[in-house]
Amino acid sequence: MATSTLPVAKPAVRSSIGLKILMAVTGLIFLGYVALHAYGNLMVLGGAEKFNTYAHHLRTIGMPMLPYGGLLWIVRVVLIGSLALHAYSAFTLWSRANGARSTRYAVKKAAASSLASRTMRYGGVALLLFVIFHILHLTTHTIHPQGKVPSPYENVVGSFEIWWVTLIYVLAVTALAFHLFHGVWSASQTLGLTSSAAARTRAKAISHAVGGLIWLAFLIPPMSILFGIVKK
Repeated sequence: MATSTLPVAKPAVRSSIGLKILMAVTGLIFLGYVALHAYGNLMVLGGAEKFNTYAHHLRTIGMPMLPYGGLLWIVRVVLIGSLALHAYSAFTLWSRANGARSTRYAVKKAAASSLASRTMRYGGVALLLFVIFHILHLTTHTIHPQGKVPSPYENVVGSFEIWWVTLIYVLAVTALAFHLFHGVWSASQTLGLTSSAAARTRAKAISHAVGGLIWLAFLIPPMSILFGIVKK
């Protein structure tokens, strides 16, 4: 009996490790994107000309080898693919963990886990819903509570002058920060960067710093707009 179960167990272990690595790599792709996105959002503090120039430049990178907006579509395709792989890996691993976990182990782990790790699953779902809303709002302009406006700057400023739009954004960014706290830490473990006590301390510090800085960078523009520091 023992001999017959070994060939089944080994592929399952390898598959789980592969899924964790895939989750870590796709998570790092998203981290790079949100860091650049947060930096770009801060351009709104420089006024209409600076932000509109930045928005136009994003669409002309790679021309004439790429069509207008070509690089953005390449980035979107990579992100959509990464999102699909990240979500598949996460839900598969969670499903396996729930199937293998005993009641006693579940209670023990819940008591020892952090708020970020306990909300990882629901925060990920919330972020997925927000990404859909964000695309419909500021990319395709299918949803436009700010009205139809002629420039990217007026579009952004007009959006965050509406309190409930800003509230949705604040909640989403907070969920993102918690997701990054735990995600960067988990990726560090998966990639073998927590092999010693000093490395674990450093990885935790980095995960909190990354989540905190991204949270702050994303919230500065909408709050500055909501409170009238940045205007049309």
